[in-house]
Amino acid sequence: MKKIEAIIRPEKITETIKGLKNIGITGFTVSQVVGRGKQKDTEGVYRGKSYKVTLHPKVKLEIILSDYMVEPTIKSIINSAQTGEDGDGKIYVYPILEAYSIRAGAPDLEIDDLKQERS
Repeated sequence: MKKIEAIIRPEKITETIKGLKNIGITGFTVSQVVGRGKQKDTEGVYRGKSYKVTLHPKVKLEIILSDYMVEPTIKSIINSAQTGEDGDGKIYVYPILEAYSIRAGAPDLEIDDLKQERS
């Protein structure tokens, strides 16, 4: 099992979700975040006063999936979210060792089933 964490531009979220659904990924978490990378600072105006924007709004997608789905998922995210400009984002991949169902108070059987698929 793996966890994919993708930080992308907010305007690309709808297109990225469509791409994920096309490859069969229907479960994910979306969070609004702010961050800093190579993207340049911008100027903002609030009540007539200028200010520097150093943290840029982004969207974070978190997806837990089987190992065999990692590559197609990464390709889908890149194809959907890439503009070629600074600030397009990053994709991180982490191993998942265990998962638990809060409702059942026990190990998540879906995760165990996916672990067995790898064996």
